[in-house]
Amino acid sequence: MHEVQWLIFTVIALALLFDFINGFHDTANAIATAVSTRALHPSYAIMMAAVLNFLGAMYSTGVAKTIGTDIVKSAQHVDEHIIVAALVGAVLWNIITWYFAVPSSSSHALVGGIIGAVLVSVGTDGLNFGGIGKIILSLIGSPILGIVSGCLVMTLLFRLFGRFSPSAINHRFKKMQVLSAAMMAFSHGSNDAQKSMGIITLALLSGGYIDVFEVPTYVKVLAATAMACGTAVGGWRIIKTIGGKIFKLEPISGFAADLNSSTVIFTATLLHLPVSTTHVVSGSIMGVGTAKRVNAVRWGVAQQMVMAWVLTIPCTAMMGAVAYLGVCAIFK
Repeated sequence: MHEVQWLIFTVIALALLFDFINGFHDTANAIATAVSTRALHPSYAIMMAAVLNFLGAMYSTGVAKTIGTDIVKSAQHVDEHIIVAALVGAVLWNIITWYFAVPSSSSHALVGGIIGAVLVSVGTDGLNFGGIGKIILSLIGSPILGIVSGCLVMTLLFRLFGRFSPSAINHRFKKMQVLSAAMMAFSHGSNDAQKSMGIITLALLSGGYIDVFEVPTYVKVLAATAMACGTAVGGWRIIKTIGGKIFKLEPISGFAADLNSSTVIFTATLLHLPVSTTHVVSGSIMGVGTAKRVNAVRWGVAQQMVMAWVLTIPCTAMMGAVAYLGVCAIFK
């Protein structure tokens, strides 16, 4: 019993660390466009994002239930060792990609870590392939939707405001970017923080601390606080990549990217689907850039990001598998 308590404590600590790293790793999702166009001062943008990340994280628990119940078949097929290993793999991947300024997906990292740890521990019988398929489909489909809808939104704005001078348009849209960045920060919190909530709740369920999969209020507050604190620290490396290296943003295009991203992400939250906010934002920026001119997008940078998207789940699955063996060697 003493060992189980320590493992539960370790799961909670790692999940909150994951949320904290997710916060500073994915700060760029909410504020990179507003910072790069100078609509918001970086310090003000980060604090606004931190507050709205917290409020968004408290919104619902539907995504948490998807993460906690759709990857493994049941709580009987997962224990604290598996969850610790999955979190270790996801945290390591986030740190590595942050260090090299590669906008990768925390969602992909967490899903991959869980899959790898479960495969090594109980084999394929422990995985819910129907649920995993739904999650992967949402993770892959959302950035594609971001590209297409981003292009459409930007095209519509060009038709509505194309007769005005660029200076007048950018002056007005700088102010509107504050609103779109706020929407983006709220939607980011509403989706991303729930992933750690789902992991912690799954650990509490497998350890016998709760009887059914319902996210306790204190878990919501802890996860929301951890993400908000991480956001407050800021992830300047990723901000630089997203804000300027994919496509040179102007206030109107930054507004379009944020508006489109927040709509896609919050819709996924309402449907209880986990998505990668990094991928959605990056896809939206690519779509917005394509609407202006196809060769305006730096496709070389985009290609590097796509490679990171493709590699994240298999790499974190291997990390989760290795971490599981290490956790078992320590605790078993």
